[in-house]
Amino acid sequence: MLNKELKYSKETAEIIGCAMKVHSGLGNGFQEVIYQRALEIEFREAGITYSREFEMPIYYSGCQVGTRRVDFLVDNVISVELKAIISLEPVHYAQAINYLEAYDLEAGLLINFGAQKLEFKRFKDSKFYQSKHRNIE
Repeated sequence: MLNKELKYSKETAEIIGCAMKVHSGLGNGFQEVIYQRALEIEFREAGITYSREFEMPIYYSGCQVGTRRVDFLVDNVISVELKAIISLEPVHYAQAINYLEAYDLEAGLLINFGAQKLEFKRFKDSKFYQSKHRNIE
């Protein structure tokens, strides 16, 4: 799970480890909020800094057009979006990427507790990396 080439790899590996403990303990079949509450317990026990249901503004052309709550914002840099569905679909991946771009975050996780085996996907905002790289040069 640890890929030293990815920024925040250590942190995302810790988050995934907590999610695996929750899935191992509860299995699948519960509503998303149950997994959210259980994951919060694991985060506290692991000493992970987080905000739960963190409300973030959504901007378009410099204007705030609404807000969206991310399930968890970890260390103020990693969005964690939870699902409790049979399987992840491409629309869920697109949603996770859109959240990174809208929130101007570098990294995110999409975690699905609804499958028999825990599903997770790491994301990075390629626009964030490209724009930051251009600013350095």
